[in-house]
This record gives sequence, C-alpha cells and structure tokens, in this order.
Amino acid sequence: MMKKKSIPASKPSLMLFLCQIVSALDVPLDLSQPPTITQQSPKDYIVDPRENIVIQCEAKGKPPPSFSWTRNGTHFDIDKDAQVTMKPNSGTLVINIMNGGKAEAYEGVYQCTARNERGAAISNNIVIRPSRSPLWTKEKLEPNHVREGDSLVLHCRPPVGLPPPIIFWMDNAFQRLPQSERVSQGLNGDLYFSNVQPEDTREDYICYARFNHTQTIQQKQPISVKVVSMDSLNDTIAANLSDTDIYGAKPVTERQPVLLTPTGSTSTKVELRGNVLLLECIAAGLPTPVIRWTKEGGELPANRTFFENFKKTLKIIDVSEADSGNYKCTARNVLGSVHHVISVTVKAAPYWITAPRNLVLSPGEDGTLICRANGNPKPSISWLANGVPIAIAPEDPSRKVDGDTIIFSHVQERSSAVYQCNASNEYGYLLANAFVNVLAEPPRILTPANKLYQVIADSPALLDCAYFGSPKPEIEWFKGAKGSILRGNEYIFHDNGTLEIPVAQKDSTGTYTCVARNELGKIQNEVHLEIKDPTMIIKQPEYTVVQRYSQVSFECIIKHDSTLLPTVVWLKDNDELPDDERFLVGKDNLTIMNVTDKDDGTYTCVVNTTLDSVSASAVLTVVARPNPPFDLELTGQLERSIDLSWTPGDENNSPITNFVIEYEDGLHEPGVWHYQTEVPGTQTTVQLKLSPYVNYSFRVIAVNKIGRSQPSEPSQQYLTKSANPDENPANVQGIGSEPDNLVITWESLTGFQSNGPGLQYKVSWRQKDVDDEWTSVIVANVSKYIVSGTPTFVPYEIKVQALNDLGYAPEPSEVIGHSGEDLPMVAPGNVQVHVINSTLAKVHWDPVPLKTVRGHLQGYKVYYWKVQSLSRRSRRHVEKKILTFRGNKTFGMLPGLEPYSSYKLNVRVVNGKGEGPASPDKVFKTPEGVPSSPSFLKITNPTLDSLTLEWGSPTHPNGVLTSYILKFQPINNTHELGPLVEIRIPANESTLILKNLNYSTRYKFYFNAQTSVGSGSQITEEAVTIMDEVQPLYPRIRNVTTAAAETYANISWEYEGPDHANFYVEYGVAGSKEDWKKEIVNGSRSFFVLKGLTPGTAYKVRVGAEGLSGFRSSEDVFETGPAMASRQVDIATQGWFIGLMCAVALLILILLIVCFIRRNKGGKYPVKEKEDAHADPEIQPMKEDDGTFGEYSDAEDHKPLKKGSRTPSDRTVKKEDSDDSLVDYGEGVNGQFNEDGSFIGQYSGKKEKEPAEGNESSEAPSPVNAMNSFV
Repeated sequence: MMKKKSIPASKPSLMLFLCQIVSALDVPLDLSQPPTITQQSPKDYIVDPRENIVIQCEAKGKPPPSFSWTRNGTHFDIDKDAQVTMKPNSGTLVINIMNGGKAEAYEGVYQCTARNERGAAISNNIVIRPSRSPLWTKEKLEPNHVREGDSLVLHCRPPVGLPPPIIFWMDNAFQRLPQSERVSQGLNGDLYFSNVQPEDTREDYICYARFNHTQTIQQKQPISVKVVSMDSLNDTIAANLSDTDIYGAKPVTERQPVLLTPTGSTSTKVELRGNVLLLECIAAGLPTPVIRWTKEGGELPANRTFFENFKKTLKIIDVSEADSGNYKCTARNVLGSVHHVISVTVKAAPYWITAPRNLVLSPGEDGTLICRANGNPKPSISWLANGVPIAIAPEDPSRKVDGDTIIFSHVQERSSAVYQCNASNEYGYLLANAFVNVLAEPPRILTPANKLYQVIADSPALLDCAYFGSPKPEIEWFKGAKGSILRGNEYIFHDNGTLEIPVAQKDSTGTYTCVARNELGKIQNEVHLEIKDPTMIIKQPEYTVVQRYSQVSFECIIKHDSTLLPTVVWLKDNDELPDDERFLVGKDNLTIMNVTDKDDGTYTCVVNTTLDSVSASAVLTVVARPNPPFDLELTGQLERSIDLSWTPGDENNSPITNFVIEYEDGLHEPGVWHYQTEVPGTQTTVQLKLSPYVNYSFRVIAVNKIGRSQPSEPSQQYLTKSANPDENPANVQGIGSEPDNLVITWESLTGFQSNGPGLQYKVSWRQKDVDDEWTSVIVANVSKYIVSGTPTFVPYEIKVQALNDLGYAPEPSEVIGHSGEDLPMVAPGNVQVHVINSTLAKVHWDPVPLKTVRGHLQGYKVYYWKVQSLSRRSRRHVEKKILTFRGNKTFGMLPGLEPYSSYKLNVRVVNGKGEGPASPDKVFKTPEGVPSSPSFLKITNPTLDSLTLEWGSPTHPNGVLTSYILKFQPINNTHELGPLVEIRIPANESTLILKNLNYSTRYKFYFNAQTSVGSGSQITEEAVTIMDEVQPLYPRIRNVTTAAAETYANISWEYEGPDHANFYVEYGVAGSKEDWKKEIVNGSRSFFVLKGLTPGTAYKVRVGAEGLSGFRSSEDVFETGPAMASRQVDIATQGWFIGLMCAVALLILILLIVCFIRRNKGGKYPVKEKEDAHADPEIQPMKEDDGTFGEYSDAEDHKPLKKGSRTPSDRTVKKEDSDDSLVDYGEGVNGQFNEDGSFIGQYSGKKEKEPAEGNESSEAPSPVNAMNSFV
C-alpha cells in the first residue's frame, strides 16, 4: 500500500533541504550512539516564586543516558533534598515550592550532564532567578504648581523588579491619560510635558507598574498638578497692589526648544547585535517642538526603522555592527531649534559562524570537528571532551586539537565521545555538543518504501532518500524499472540523498529508484511521483464601490485538477469573515447583503488543495452620504454679516463636494429652514450676509456624490437690529373687478423682509394722462386696496411703498393699471364667408372700434352650427361649435365641416368682462364630397355560376349618389389574383345577381359608392361558387319571423336542406357588443319560444343549424312590448281576500283549485278541434317544460312554409289567406300568446273573413303560419 505525502509547491526547497540534512546525520536509535541533549531550559530562567520550579533537561542515546546535575559548579545531590525530584527516564528537575519550599533558596547556576558508555553531553549553564515585584517606597509628594506654558516632568521611579515592570499612567477612574506631541511618557516611565495648559490641572496623575511574571500591578501615590493661568495670576497680583501700582504678569510667552531628555549635547549608547535599539529625545518649548531624526554620514536603515511616541523615540530592530554611528535628534519650533547627538556602539555576544556537527565515522576513517564563532569583542574558543576540559581529559591518539578545529585520524571504536565547544566573551557565551560515533554499518534507507509524492506542475519536486550507513553510502537515482542513472542539469542531487526536479512537468510522472551503497552493502527504495494541474482562479473578485445598505457580490471561479478537492475560504482583511448572516458564501461567490460601513475592507478568496494554494483579493469601498458637520461656531458678528465655521463629519469614502448653509428665522418663521448659500467642500468657514430684525440660527449640510447628509445641530441664535425696509412689495397690479372700481393688489413682504416691527404699506394712485395729484392711503399689512367711483376702463399710475416703525423703504417704481371693464357694446360687421372646399371655410369680419370694446380686447369668437344635410333633408339637434381667434384678428378658418350641408355662423367680440352682441347669422353651404363606404356588403345564394350581392347605402353619402362601382376578380389556390372586372350599378339598386361565374371558384369583391365629386372608400368581401360534381340540396334558413310579447317571443323560420337538421337560436340586445346567447331547439321543428326577455327592448335574432359550420340565417330585429299589468287572475290576492273574509281553510283550498282549472283551461277554439281531427303520428305534442310546439307538418305535402307578414308597431293583426287563420278567432290586439305558447283572449264564433293580404297560399293550414300572421 502506497503512502501519500504532499509537498506544497510554495515551500522553499532550501528549507526542506536543510531539515533533511539534519535527519540524514541522525543515527538510528537502534544503533549505539553517545548522548545528545534534545531539550533544556533557557540560560536566564526567571521563575514565578509562587509555583514549582521545573528545570528541563532531555537527551537521547544508545544505551539510554543517565543524568546528573551541578549547582554553582559543584555536584547537586538531589537525593538529599526532599523538595527536589527528577522525572523518570529524564533529567528534568522539579523543585517543589508549593509545599513549603522557597524559591530564593534555589537561586543559582545549574548544569545537566547526560552520560552513557559512549560519552557525556552537557547543557548550558542555567541561571535560576525568582521574579520580584516589590512595593513602592512611601514618599510624600508635594503638589506641583506650574505656570501656564512652562515644562513639567512627573517622575515615576518604579521599584526595581525582576524582570523590569511595564510602566503606564492612569487616573483614579483607571482610564489611561491621553498623550500627544505635547504630553508623553518617556522610556524611563516619567511623564513629560513640553508645555502645560490649564486643562492639565488635575489631582490624579498615577503611575502604575505591571509585573508580568507575577501578574501584579503596583500603584504610586497620586500626583497633583495645578496649572496657574496668566489671567488668574494677574487677578491675584491686582488684589494685592494699589490702583497706582503697575501690575500684571507677562502673558504666556513662546519659548524655543530645550531638551528635557537626554541632557547635554551628546551622549553614548551601547546595544547588542540582534537587539532592538531605542533612542529617545523629549523637548520642552512653546509652541510644542517637533522632533526629527537623522544619522550622520548615512541613512536610517530602511524596513527596520520605526518612529514611536509621536516621533520622540527612534526604534531600529535587529541591529548589527553596521548600525553603529552618530544619531542626531533635532527639536524645532517657530522660535528655533536644539539638537542632541547620540553615539551608538553595537557590540555582539558570540554568534555561530560554523557550529560543530555530529560526526559518524567507520573504523579507520578520518574526520574533523569545526567550531567557529564571532562577536565583539571576538570570543575565545575552548574544547571539552565528555564535559571535561580537553587538556585534562583522557588522551586519544586519534585526535589533535588545532584551535577551533579537532582533527581525527584512523579512528577506532574507542574514539567515540561527546565534545563540547565553548565560545565566550564579556557579553555572553555559546556552548555546542557534537559527538564522534565510530560505527561499521551497511547502508539503510530510512524513507518509507513506495512513498507517493504529488506535486503541482512547474513546481520543484523533492524526492526523499534519507539514509544511514558507516562508511557514508553513495546515493544514485534511476527512473523506471530499467531506467538509466539520472544525470544532467535537469536534476539536483543533495547530500542528504534528496533528488530535486526544479521544474516538474507532466512527463516527470513515474517511479523513481534510490540506490544506497557502501563497502558493507547495497540497498534500494522506490518512490512514486504524480504531477497535478495547478489550481487557478479564472474569474477573480473585482474592486467594487457600493452604497451603504445595498448588496454586493464578489466572484471567485476556479479551475483545478480533477483529482484534487479544493476548498474555498473567504477572508476579510486577512482574517475570518464576520459571524454575520448578511454574509452569504456561495459556490463561486461571496454576497454581502445590506452593506454597512464596517464591511469596508479587502476581501480575499483563498483556494486550498492538498498541494497548492492560490488567492485573489478585491477591495470593497462602502460609500454613503456624509455624516453631518458639527461644532458650528459664530464669530465676527456685525449688523449685516457674520462668520460661520464648522467641522466636517466623516465623508464615508466619497469626497464632500460642497456644503449647504441654511438659516431659520426664529422671530418670524420658527421651525422653517431656508437656503442661505453653499460653499465648496474644501471650505469650512463662510461669511454670511444678514438682514435686519431676524433671529438667525444656522445649520450646515454636507453633500457628496451619494447625497446630502443630515443637517448639523443648529448654531447658537443671533438677533440682528431693526432697520428701514430694504425693498417694496413685488407684483403690484391694478385691475378693476367692477366697471366703476380699481383693485390694487401686491405681494406682501415677509416678516424676514420687513426689517423691523410695524410693517405697513403706502398705496398711491392717479389717472394716467390727466394732470391729477397722487392720492395716497396707508394700510395695514394687507395685500389689496379697492378704489371706488372710477370711470370704466381708464389707465391709472399706481405705486405701493413699504414702511415700518423705523421709516420708509426706497421710493417704489410706478406701474400702469386699469379700472374695471364692461361688456363690449357692438358686434363685428361685414361678416363674409368663403367656402374653400367641402370641409373647410374661411370667415372674414370688420373689427369693432376700440372704444366700444370697453376693456382689454382678447379676441373674437365665431359660433357656427349645421342646419341640415342637403342630401337627407332631415333636421337634427343643433350643436353649436365655437372657435376663438386671439387679439385683433379679422379672419379665421372653420375646419371639420360636413360636405353637402347648410351652416349658419355669427361673430362676437370678447374682452376681459365677457362677450359682446352677436353679428347677424350668416348662412353658407358646403359642396358635395365623396361618400363613405357602403354600410355593408353581403354575398348569398351561391350556385354553380352565380352569386347574389346585397348592400347598404353609405352612412354618410356627402352628396347625391350617382352610382355604385363593383370590381371583382378570381383568386386561385395560391392566392394569386385573376383579371379584374368592373361593373357600374345605378344608385337606387341594393341587390345584384352575378351570373356566368366559374364553378367552385373564390372571388374577391371591391365595392364603393360615387357622387359627382368622385368615388368613396371601398368595402371588400370574398365568396365561393359551389362545385358541380353532384347537385346537392343546399341548406338554407330563410323567412325568420318573430311574434313578440312583453317578456317572450315566438321565433319561426323556413328551412331547405337535408332532413334531421338540429337547429339553434341565437339572440342578443340590438346594438350591444355582448356575445350572442344560444338556445338549442329540441328536435327538428322550425319554431321556438324565447323567454325571460326585458320589456320594451329591441333584440336581434338569428337561426343556425348544428354541424354546418358558419351556416346561419340572416339577422332579424324585434322589440318586446312595454311592461303591462298582468291579465291573469291574481290568485294570491283572491286567496288572501277569501282567507280574510271567511277564515275557512277548506273554502280557500276550493277557490285555489277553481283558479288553477280556469288558468289551464284556456277555452275551446276551432283550431284545437282541427288539430285533434287531423292528428298525425309525426306531430309531437307541446312540451310543458318550455311551452314550445312540436314539429307540425302536412302528411300530404312537404313544401316549405311561406313567410307571413310581421307584426306592425301598433300590434294589429293581419290575416293570412288561410281558412284556419287564428285571426278568424280573435279580435284585434287581444289575440296574443301567453309565455307557454297558449293563446290568450276572448274567442267568438265569428267566421267572417277579411280581404287577404300578403302572399296567397295553397298549402295546408298550419299553426306556424297562423303565428307568422302576427306582424
């Protein structure tokens, strides 16, 4: 089974290589080897005195090593101290402090020794010191009284602790004291004031020392600071001096900088290599000095230099000898500068150049241990063997010490030992253990067999072959089962056995074999390499700017190797996304709902697989309307101006373009804000112009591209003084409302415009062009004044002047007005009409004299109306039309006239009061025009070679019709048109039979009417002649007649066609656009009763046959009779009356039965007897459910029934020429049908026949014909 191991492509190969070097030198633990220290406590070990002390010492070796300790250079016998124990199979000491021991008793220098039969390894000297956090010494602190502007240092002087404490300043409320360029804490913990201000006065300056090891905080007693301002000092002096004395302290004076720390002009600083260099300069002065740092003769090191504490501290990290030199700090303000030079020397504790490494040799081999270190000053090198100075250690003929090198020649197994190298100077020491292990071992490959490596294409591939052997084996690599040894520039062979393919490609996939051999043997191992496609982000998130509370989405679409499972993680500012349900992570995107300001930042899509990781970032900028400005301040108050300043609010990532300033007049319009002005977004002050007698408040609104901020808080109020009005009322007018008055109106000044209390108006007028004096009145704060008794419509000069308690406004300008108008006196004369065409005429008139207008001439109105149509000679309701012509116009056009009609018109003058008298009516006529299209065109009765055309005359003939024009042409199956034939038809015709047509042919017809002017618009229709194969019995429904009563109608028709047709009746209200209602006729009879009709309503009706698509009769129109009182006996009334009178239920029942019999009896009449006498088995009885007749036919003859005449509007009955006509049995209007089809009325034995009307008939008598006789 293969073991998989992933090599991240991003991991540097050098790091892996170095790690593998170490592992290659490790001796397998199953082989003999000297001890190696694997873990130990730090050299300077500060412990918590309240907890047990644990001094670590761990080592490995074969056989396992034993451990011993020295304390302060002598053997430390742990068996004699009950508080000290050593962990099993370990050298780690545990000193029990928590059970009565004292940490101070165990201070000292400890060293651990690990020993076995092949040598001894030693640890560093471990200095054990317990942490200390002493209390502050008690001291009496005097209050600090300081003049405003002077410098001040508050000393902290914390107790000496181990390690040194962290210092910070707070107040009694445990709030950190604010620090700035003026006030800051020094490196020694003191609080420095470059200059004190009155706000520095307080009694709770407290220095705190935090000791991290013991987790304790010590507090110094509070320090009191009292800043004496110049104003209070002058008041004190004035109280103690006489009026004649000259007194007064000098105002706060500015001072040039003086260094508070360090003192003098130069100082020195020593720092060790690798540490952090901190240099400090704090200066006093007023204004507060600014600190600048430079290095003499060089530049401050880039990427390692930082400025802290408001640039008062220069910080250089990881210093080296190259950072030695002179550093200059300069403190500067407007009055001068001061500088200080710090000479920095970088010393160095010993550091390794080459540390000794473990040496594994086979018997007879040579080798060296090298120990090279550097430092400042240069360290001394000393060697130990198994923890003993080499000078006094047992001799070994195979070794030779040469300074920092030990040379081994022809080693034997007894040469195995542990050597220590010590490099030391005055700033520290280095101690390293390195063993010499003499072994004879055949090669081993420590890398697991068949290990699988997966690498991303175009990345380095590192194939391990960790090995061990003594002598050191040689390593060779092969690819494939029978591959040759790998060589060339495309491979790198590391000393630890690792094969590196710098740029792995797809063809690098395969099996690789590592072979290790020495003089004692040979071994090989196979590993496998797979190359994967890199993961890529093909659609990256993009920089986005969105408004607050909107939605934003970032895309992250990836492409990856199909065998790798990617995971996508979204980060915000390189941290996890907030735990917020607004963040929705999809498969390929991140969506943020309802975006807020805190969502602003960098969003990163990180795609991880087991082999690689890619990421892409985008910045989200959330913009919004600005925050409102604040800190509004009014300065420079004058009578007509004031200065306003403010502080802008946050612009919310969209620059402020301008500020809008608004004002409120608390005196006249409290709560109403008005626009004042606006300034650019870079400006935060403005001078505002003011008006008198206004109690101003101001507010500022910031504007950016997103919108306007909320208004700022209002400024303080400012009341301006009163003054004369600056302006007079606007829009002054003089217009009379009556013929004898003049109404003067104006727009009143607002309270803001009044400039003072007591606002009034002086109204003045005089007649224009007349040498009159001005007439004036003073009115209250109104907007209208009426002058009575004026002549009709004369011009006046008018002016209105504002005034208040302080005086008048400037002299107003004059306007011209007029007194009231009256109706015009005369009508326009000489009215003439010129007819241009059949729909357009031009009218002329003479203007009226202006004096007779008696007002402002607004124009003329022409009234015109149609009298009658010349073609129909019928009058109708007169609808007058009006056209208005503005100004002094004397002609106009009358459009939209109807052709061939007679019109009248008159003209009137119009002023502001109304219309004058009308001119005499003028009559004119329009000529003929072309007619409208025929009202309909129907094509019926198709035969083999003929069609019948029926049409209706045009709705608007627009003249005298001269003829109709019919054009038609055949249409073939491909819709191509044949030759066009034209026929002219006399105007008095309404039908035409076209003969000699082709059979089974579709024709298209074009039909229009003509007057003497020309042809009107045409109507088109199509029809088809029938086929000639078999002479069919063409179905036809004709002679549809109706007999209507109040709420029902009997419909009958004649039918020609195949037997057993199923009919239906469709009906609806005439003229309505509603769908037709459909009733099915039971059986094949040719009559039907429509029920439920509305009295006094016109209906349309037609009859059709089921199964014959589109086959219907022509429409017929009938009208139901008006609602009439019922002729039937009111049973309910009779029953109720009899019940009231008799109160006998039996009599009521008998009367009800009698009424029922009378209602259904209907009397006997001869038709009924004849029907009984001539009973036919095909005749169906009347159905009770719908009241319709069954089919009635003559057994001897089946000829179609003839059409009877319709019922006239006076509802009289005309008799058909039939012996059995129902008219013979009825009289006049009483002959009517009931709803169920039964005949109602008084029947007599009268047999006299009236002269026949209509068509004569020789057919057998029929009740259908009898019904049809009701016209």
